[in-house]
Amino acid sequence: MEPTNNYTNSEYVVIKAKDNGVQVIGLTRGRDTRFHHTEKLDKGEILIVQFTENTSAIKIRGDAEVQTKHGIVKTED
Repeated sequence: MEPTNNYTNSEYVVIKAKDNGVQVIGLTRGRDTRFHHTEKLDKGEILIVQFTENTSAIKIRGDAEVQTKHGIVKTED
């Protein structure tokens, strides 16, 4: 039996905290966008996240570096 939710081809994003207290917030898909998951990273910690049928956006608060297939983006002070 094959899994019904196969995310192996979904895009991954790598978030590296450059300072303590970086917040990563997952936002839902659908008619109303809502917060559905939060993580707090300390300096040097890395979080690998994935867009899924439930996650349509990721919000980052704090000093971080975000690596995607499109390149590297750094948050501004």
